[in-house]
Order: sequence, then structure tokens, then C-alpha cells
Amino acid sequence: MPAYRIREAAELLGVSDDTVRRWTDAGALPTAKDDAGRLVVDGADLAVFAVEHAAGAAPDPSGVGRSARNRFVGLVTRVVADGVMAQVEMQCGPHRVVSLMSSEAAAELGLAPGSRAVAVVKATTVIVETPDGARA
Repeated sequence: MPAYRIREAAELLGVSDDTVRRWTDAGALPTAKDDAGRLVVDGADLAVFAVEHAAGAAPDPSGVGRSARNRFVGLVTRVVADGVMAQVEMQCGPHRVVSLMSSEAAAELGLAPGSRAVAVVKATTVIVETPDGARA
């Protein structure tokens, strides 16, 4: 399993280096020293920590149950509509989500910059990539 430097762990967790250092100093996130004597976090330990400390999703304003588990609550940041189609961009936490839909649907939903919406993603294909084609 790879080991991550404090800065890399912070990037992966979406927090500052100082926050990761506080977690390691408190013993919440175990560290070791690499061959150069730098603090590193084992990839498996980081994965467990990320799952246990994941920020909860914003509440879904619809209150409707669905089979799709990939739901991103966020703010509409841009709507570009022509005669037939609309491109709707949302910022959902650190994630940018873009949806293509009919202009009619975007208008019926009242989608405009600043409006709250939920992006629901249900797909049978998810592509997973590794940096530089590296194997873990």
C-alpha cells in the first residue's frame, strides 16, 4: 500500500496540512517515518480514516427515497440554454457537476444560478483511473 506525505493526505481529505498534523498529533491518524525520515500516512489507514470522517452529505430537500445512491446537493452556478438543450452546472461541495437536459426541463425546474438542486447520478459505468497508470 502506498504511503502519503502529510501534504498529500491533506489534499486527499480536502483539509489543510495543519488539520492533518493535529489529527496525527492527537493519535487519530497513525503515521510512520519514510526512508527520508518524513512523516507519512499509510494508504490503508488513510482510506479507513477518510470513510470514518467523511462529511455528511447536505440534506436532500426533496425528502424522496430513491435507489440512486450518488446524490449531490448543491448550488446551480450556471445555466446555458438554447432552443432545445440546456447545460446546467452545479457546485456540490468540492465537486463540480454538469448536466445536459432539455431547455424545457431546466425552465420547469426553475434552475438558475444560486438555486438549490440535487444532482442524482445513476450509471452502470464508472471509470477509475490511477495517476500515471500506477498500480497500488
